[in-house]
Amino acid sequence: MSAINPTVFLAAIFALACFVGYYVVWSVTPALHTPLMAVTNAISSVIIVGAIVAATASGAINGGWIAKALGGLAVALASVNIFGGFLVTQRMLAMYKKKGE
Repeated sequence: MSAINPTVFLAAIFALACFVGYYVVWSVTPALHTPLMAVTNAISSVIIVGAIVAATASGAINGGWIAKALGGLAVALASVNIFGGFLVTQRMLAMYKKKGE
């Protein structure tokens, strides 16, 4: 009996997460889009914590430069995602304000 290759296992989980994420996001009604963006920003902040841990890790392979580079890239991309999410959320909330406010 052979074990499942970890790379294939992780690729399958990634593919399933992509499908589930796609269907969850596209089935959300417009009224719930702003709370969904807030949750997405919260998830991205958790990703930043993990990315900082990865960026500061010292691995045994090549001095850990791959983990540091990917961790730094993850910090940068998650920061852009959080900033953009707050901008979109602020814009959507402005749509619900009355003209005189």
